[in-house]
Amino acid sequence: MSWDGFVDIISDALKDSALVFLFVLAFHVLISFFDDALAGLLVRRRRTGPLLGSLFGLIPQCGTSVLGADLYARGMISAGTLIAVFLSCSDEALVILFGAGAGYLPRAFAIMGLKLVIGTVVGLAADGLLGAPGKADPPDGPGHAVTCTHRHHEEHVSPLHDHLLHPVLHALEIFAYVLAVNLVLGLVIGLVGEDSFAAFVSGSRYFAPVFSALVGLIPNCASSVLLAELYLSGALSFGALLGGLLVNAGLGMMVLLRGRKSIRGWLRIPVICFTVSIVAGYIACALTGF
Repeated sequence: MSWDGFVDIISDALKDSALVFLFVLAFHVLISFFDDALAGLLVRRRRTGPLLGSLFGLIPQCGTSVLGADLYARGMISAGTLIAVFLSCSDEALVILFGAGAGYLPRAFAIMGLKLVIGTVVGLAADGLLGAPGKADPPDGPGHAVTCTHRHHEEHVSPLHDHLLHPVLHALEIFAYVLAVNLVLGLVIGLVGEDSFAAFVSGSRYFAPVFSALVGLIPNCASSVLLAELYLSGALSFGALLGGLLVNAGLGMMVLLRGRKSIRGWLRIPVICFTVSIVAGYIACALTGF
């Protein structure tokens, strides 16, 4: 790879990452004014919990899965509602797809619609099988909620922190993830060659839904960023992307584990989400192509 090619990779990665930073920052500043109200609605409407949980999870913010896990641990929402939140949330992947250009908007909305339907249906089924919400051992007392940075906000530090500083810090974190992923992908493709990279992806495409689901299990915003960037680069199909994003609950899975005395009791929700994601991923791949 020539020096000019290396400079082009860095330049393209910085440009794409900067656009994502601006989009993420604007979104999180906006949503910071409504997140508490949305969480309160989720708690009050238990009978329609899975539907509301799916709608709540569609908000592309890592705090949705974390808050859902915290509410479940305190016995305030059902297992089905939590599963609906986990299956519908995507961390920053949707933000990246929306920021990728008008050509990706239909696919981004399709991902949202499918995740909404799958999350609601599976959540309702889970409530029917698992029953009403059972109280876990709450790690915190009532009135303590957790955001994606694990900060307790029983008392907000200040409006400036909630509506500006926190969104800026989160957007910078996502910028770093996107930049790292773009640089790595660009360097790999540049060193290996586009034809060789395409051949590798094509040769392993039948395992892509499983690969995506395993990546989606990584409890970090970086996993959703990686899946979105792999899709935009052509390395993942639409079906594989859907499968990976269905199980991508970010830090929510880890928050769910906190305070649990039994690993078996914790595992049932991740296992349900992982199984649903693989099945849905392969069905979508069969319908749209691997």
